[in-house]
Amino acid sequence: MSNPIEGIMMWAFGSEFATLSYAIWTLLKILVIVVPITLCVAFLTLWERKVIGWMQVRIGPNRVGFGWLQPFADVLKLLFKEIVVPKGATKSLFYIAPLLSIGPALAAWAVIPFDPTLVLANVNAGLLYILALSSVGVYGVILAGWASNSKYAFIGCLRSAAQIVSYEIAMGFALVGVLMAANSLNLSDIVNAQKGGLHQWYFIPLFPLFIVYFISGVAETNRHPFDVAEGESEIVAGFHVEYSGVTFAIFFLAEYANMILIATLTSVMFLGGWLSPFPITNELSIFGHKFFGDGFFWLAAKVFFVLFFFLWIRASFPRYRYDQIMRLGWKIFIPVTLVFIVFLAIIMQTPWGAAFH
Repeated sequence: MSNPIEGIMMWAFGSEFATLSYAIWTLLKILVIVVPITLCVAFLTLWERKVIGWMQVRIGPNRVGFGWLQPFADVLKLLFKEIVVPKGATKSLFYIAPLLSIGPALAAWAVIPFDPTLVLANVNAGLLYILALSSVGVYGVILAGWASNSKYAFIGCLRSAAQIVSYEIAMGFALVGVLMAANSLNLSDIVNAQKGGLHQWYFIPLFPLFIVYFISGVAETNRHPFDVAEGESEIVAGFHVEYSGVTFAIFFLAEYANMILIATLTSVMFLGGWLSPFPITNELSIFGHKFFGDGFFWLAAKVFFVLFFFLWIRASFPRYRYDQIMRLGWKIFIPVTLVFIVFLAIIMQTPWGAAFH
């Protein structure tokens, strides 16, 4: 039997429904990925407010369920708010824009390997799939600003789109270095190429690309200090200033889902994914179970660690000027990645090239 659903349908109906059972089984696997991500987004908002509160000597949310139920209160508030559509707005595009923002953030998880066997689609061109989807998200931002028929939203969408595109180029070049080192576009192969312990992870030999990728990820998700698309003192809330209720909630969900995605990709590409930093833990057994061996535990721990830096940066740095942000992307990150890729291509043709494999 190809999957459990097929066996159940054969038992219930006495015949095979291969296509239907495959579709249902795939849908169930998608839900198993999407539902936990949505819950992670909800509690990431709570964690962000608590962490920044601690760093700034404040308490943070502590009322609704002692703070633990605050994300659910925020969701219910947004669900029951009225969706106000501005006069003169293009309604169809106004509603499509949030979906274009959240769609790529969720669809990218189809090729993310959670452990050596747990992946929805283990495609050979997974890296290209990620790059393609990350390019689609900018259309949601552009449509949101244009369809709102608001000058503030339009200015915000142009600034955000220019920023996303510029840093996306740097992120793409950083991933080219990973591709060259692993000699594969498959994300599982990239993780397996980092076997051997902490010293084999790509953040060491590809350190400049690692730094560029992470900072570009912060910029591409419009997170502080790169959130000039939402510069409250200048253009109110940027491209989604005219959105309310559920439509605003979807943009909010997309931002935090993209944060988790960038943290996961950083872990997979540069921090060994599901691999343990110390191979000796693969033999450590507690009550007959190897809790600290290679697996999802280590990937989750690395994602948690990277996300903490997202929050730490927000609590520590002032917002940059827009011209400084664009200068950093075009005049520093892109040249640095190009030079390092050329250096990597040359060094890999020498005996020292083994250090990058």
